[in-house]
Amino acid sequence: MILTIKVRPGSRESRFDAENKLAYLKSSPEKNKANIELIKLMAKQFHVSSSKIRILQGQTSRNKKIEIL
Repeated sequence: MILTIKVRPGSRESRFDAENKLAYLKSSPEKNKANIELIKLMAKQFHVSSSKIRILQGQTSRNKKIEIL
């Protein structure tokens, strides 16, 4: 499954809004922290291990394309 989502780093809490395809992350986008937190959040949301999720596009962008195996 491939999802296109928008990430909002620096939020008060980490959560995923499936209806609007928005991921709110506590981490800042520095040193890949937000991407790592996003992978953990998606793994928890879809009940898979974090090794089954990867970012296909948007390593440095707020708009990301994610693959869930």
